[in-house]
Amino acid sequence: MSGTPEMEDKLRERIIAQPNVILEDQDLMRALIAANERTMGNNIVDLRGIAMERLEARLDRLEDTHRSVIAAAYDNLAGTNQVHRAILRMLDPVEFEVFLRDLGGEVADILRVDSMKLVLETVQDENDPTIQRLGNVLSVAETGFVRRYLTDGRNAAPRQVTLRQIHEGDPRVYGQEAAYLRSEACLMLDFGEGRLPGMLAMGAEDPHQFSPQQGTDLLAFFAGVFERAMRRWLS
Repeated sequence: MSGTPEMEDKLRERIIAQPNVILEDQDLMRALIAANERTMGNNIVDLRGIAMERLEARLDRLEDTHRSVIAAAYDNLAGTNQVHRAILRMLDPVEFEVFLRDLGGEVADILRVDSMKLVLETVQDENDPTIQRLGNVLSVAETGFVRRYLTDGRNAAPRQVTLRQIHEGDPRVYGQEAAYLRSEACLMLDFGEGRLPGMLAMGAEDPHQFSPQQGTDLLAFFAGVFERAMRRWLS
């Protein structure tokens, strides 16, 4: 009798009938290749096996990259849908005060930010009744505040969209919510010739929600729509 164990007939017939079952199973193929190498001995270098290992490693990296690209595409699609929904909600109101209140309410909820404030440079009295009524979403500041805030006081041109992580929010912008915020997106607003600039500030408690490495195209689009909506109200 031979000391070599024989394969069961049913298993052998199944493998012959469906060889792809083995070829498509990575763990099983690794075991077969390892067994083949052991039968060749230690003095033989299997170049084909080495090449297969390298190709397998490259395939794994490609699959990881593929998954990352797909995940990024889904994130971009979700972000686009989110901004579009926020814009549609922002364009619904037919009264200015409702328009502003929605910014800190449903629009902020759709964008998943913890605080949203509109900052307007103005010479108007902060005790004005309209400003007092809208204090939960509207902040007023002196001329030049927006530029200094966006550039951290540096002599540089501010970007339309500024994303950054912060130790805490600025109370002049976010009021009582400032202490809980750890990142922000600041959108510089141009309301047209002869008007002072403004800023739309989105604050998040998550320090990773906004960072300089992220893209700004969607927020720039949102800022452009908001500017045009504001010009309509200010005209």
